[in-house]
Amino acid sequence: MSEPWLVPVVVDAPQHAGLNATLDYLCESPLPAGSLVQVPLGRRSVPGVVWHRRLGERSEVSQLRAVQATVPSLAPLGPAWMQLVEFCARYYQRSIGEVALSVLPPELRKLDDTQMARRLERLRRLAEEPVAEAARLPQLTEEQAAALEQLAALPEGDTRPTLLQGVTGSGKTEVYLRSAARALQQGRQVLVLVPEINLTPQLEARFAERFAGRRLVSLHSALTPAQRLRHWLLAHGGQADLVLGTRLAVFASLPRLGLIVVDEEHDPSFKQQEGARYSARDLAVYRGRVEGLPVLLGSATPSLESWAQAERGRYRRLRLTQRIGGGALPTVRVLDMTAVPRPAGSAAPPALAPALQQAVEQRIARGEQSLLLLNRRGYAPVLFCAACGWKSGCPHCSAWRVFHKADRTLRCHHCGFSERVPRACPECGNLDIAPIGRGTERLEEQIAQLLPSARVGRIDADSTRAKGALQAQLTAVHAGEVDVLVGTQMIAKGHDFRGVTLVAAVNPDAALFASDFRAAERLFALLMQAAGRAGRDAAQAARSEMWIQTWHPRHPLYAALQAHDFDAFAASQMQERRAAGLPPFTRLALLRADARSADAALAFLRAAAELAAQRPGSDEVRLYPPVPPPVARVADVERMQMLVESGSRAALQQLLSGWLPQLQALRPAHKAVLRWAVDVDPLGI
Repeated sequence: MSEPWLVPVVVDAPQHAGLNATLDYLCESPLPAGSLVQVPLGRRSVPGVVWHRRLGERSEVSQLRAVQATVPSLAPLGPAWMQLVEFCARYYQRSIGEVALSVLPPELRKLDDTQMARRLERLRRLAEEPVAEAARLPQLTEEQAAALEQLAALPEGDTRPTLLQGVTGSGKTEVYLRSAARALQQGRQVLVLVPEINLTPQLEARFAERFAGRRLVSLHSALTPAQRLRHWLLAHGGQADLVLGTRLAVFASLPRLGLIVVDEEHDPSFKQQEGARYSARDLAVYRGRVEGLPVLLGSATPSLESWAQAERGRYRRLRLTQRIGGGALPTVRVLDMTAVPRPAGSAAPPALAPALQQAVEQRIARGEQSLLLLNRRGYAPVLFCAACGWKSGCPHCSAWRVFHKADRTLRCHHCGFSERVPRACPECGNLDIAPIGRGTERLEEQIAQLLPSARVGRIDADSTRAKGALQAQLTAVHAGEVDVLVGTQMIAKGHDFRGVTLVAAVNPDAALFASDFRAAERLFALLMQAAGRAGRDAAQAARSEMWIQTWHPRHPLYAALQAHDFDAFAASQMQERRAAGLPPFTRLALLRADARSADAALAFLRAAAELAAQRPGSDEVRLYPPVPPPVARVADVERMQMLVESGSRAALQQLLSGWLPQLQALRPAHKAVLRWAVDVDPLGI
């Protein structure tokens, strides 16, 4: 009998479990790296992935346990995929197994080899019906043609990402489509990443129409487990030519990948906010470099990190400055709310200033559509009792419960706690409790009262909760069945509303003075994206407008927006960040601790800071005192965070890699701490 083979395997275990490296098992035959296996771990049987051999002490062969099951019918995961997972785990301070298993379809681990073979055979039997790809292509603008010519002329081995900076409506999607067509003609696969699930069907329809003879699959969280597995297997087997998906799709196994497109690359949705807190955009750039393939980052308002890389020449920049058909960008009108008279008998300002209301009425009379942006869902942010000062706070969070009039509930948007609206004030019994502030639900009601003849629609997370609701409402807008559309940021990006000629930001000022240093960047991007929904039909572009109701009309952000000058805004922001020592001029990480009391979380972070101060190279890293986040308590758990800063990415990574394993040793002395986690390159501070 031949000697058994040693097989290194990674399993799904958090980094603090001490299982970051591979575990050795025995197998009767050698298994290639990337193979899926089932192995014993303690008293459990867990899925794992065969990994590369790693250096380090190895257990005695006599103590090793055997692999329980293998899946030879499934082709191993490729070395480039494994390298991407290793980099993600190393950079974002997670275990390799945790990342590797979390990015694979959950259904994958439930199938034995017989079941897998049946699935794969069914996929192979899918009828191959080659259909001629669309021959009628839209005519390119000069800028589109020039951009595509430069992309086609990229020298072999040039892995610099390309930043496609194009104004809204300039035809960035057509550049994606033509670039994808060239990659497909070369026998390669194409990966397209989008920030939001609600944008995926729209873009999917564009790609499906253009590439009618190609197999296209999507990967996002709205799929059923069976759909996600099927799409992943088609991509992994090379049968899918195009993969469209949200951030998790960056880990799709694609054996002949030839192009990665990241649409709206600035969007914060590309950053994972739990588990391995990775940036899909940054991993796409890394994957392109590793696999030697082009990466196309598109946006009208690039992230300042990408914009800075383009300024330094590390990213190639292509610009699209003109809208398709030569249409003008919407005129931006800043409306000073301090000069707007209050309605009789009310201390609150009107939902729409008279001038804006008149502009909306003119659009309705012409058969055109208006879009009202208010990035706050619900009816009102809080209920208030004027008699005793009671407010509808959440008993489990340091936040207000939002009043939802449609179902008469007070709902916390942080922990989900919901109750019926009380008939009277819970504190003093006063029957006169009133909503304060305005959400999309209330704005919809107010617009219906102001414009009784208008057909008013609303798109937000509440109105689109039911399956198919979003698509139905978008179809109604495209069909011209809605005169005034009220919504959150869901309606501000990606949509091609041909009938919209007026966009208004009802109350955007809250972000101007937020504690997060990225708030201004996000607000500018949101407003510029929203403005881009107006005048997308070239025939109507000349009279398209963007209105901004603001209490701070002289703010420089609005001045830059009026000029449609992203570069001037970016340059001023970069100047501020350089002076303040903020990204992209420094590297940040956040150590977060959750506990039953704020004191317990604080004590843990202080002890962690003491350990960090003893690490080699700590003089190149600065640790700030722990502070609570803006919402300090969520679901009865107190949260604290500590900012770690360094001018050197290498110095920060060196500290984190040695420091974080030490933190597990603090747990016995800090048992009140429920969990802790590190966030590298955090977006929310």
